[in-house]
Amino acid sequence: MPSPDWLAKAPIAHRGLHDLNKIRWENTLSAFDAAASAGFAIECDVHLSADGEALVFHDGTLDRLVGKPGNIHDMTVAAAAALRVGGTKDHVPTLAEALRLIAGRVPIIIELKGIPGRDDGLVKAVARDLAGYEGDAAIMSFDHHLIRLFGKDAPGIPAGLTAEGLKDSDLEAHFSMLAYDIDFVSYNVHHLENHFVAFVRGKLDLPVISWTVRSPDDKAKSDAHVNQITFEGFDPRTA
Repeated sequence: MPSPDWLAKAPIAHRGLHDLNKIRWENTLSAFDAAASAGFAIECDVHLSADGEALVFHDGTLDRLVGKPGNIHDMTVAAAAALRVGGTKDHVPTLAEALRLIAGRVPIIIELKGIPGRDDGLVKAVARDLAGYEGDAAIMSFDHHLIRLFGKDAPGIPAGLTAEGLKDSDLEAHFSMLAYDIDFVSYNVHHLENHFVAFVRGKLDLPVISWTVRSPDDKAKSDAHVNQITFEGFDPRTA
């Protein structure tokens, strides 16, 4: 499969084009619509619901985003739909809802959030939602146990490693994931540059994106080492 060169075409709005959770909150349909309308690619996070669907939500627990106790993996799709993010009108959406809204207008990069023992079927659920989707889409994860399933459970979908760290042990673990035919890497902007990123770009000729760029200075650092930024809190077009 050719590498997903479209990853580098537009800056990627981290959890959608939110306003640092003042009025338009992260990982909501409002944030995704704002990003698509502005022409930015979208990064989002997904967990597996209690009834086996992909829910768009970053944290494992509910308190920060919806102000209630509990765990996202205990929520059904119906229960999640009743939760209001940040007290706004936005509910916790499914990935399927987000894809219908974005409708191929801009690329989407989906980060799968693993909770061992609670994420069986997550990769398959995301692949099911992406089946037949007419738009640029990719999946990625920090979680090596999920990445090992990408080729089997989500064949044909561009897949990447989300990573950070500068210690030799960190980089060795990242190199081990290259055995799973990843198509790109997303790396912490504050840990650039390193020989793993240099190898992925220089020797493998695969795109690398950075996370999370929050200032023009971060953007300058990222631009010097990788192909594209994942940003929040500022407009990279004016940086």
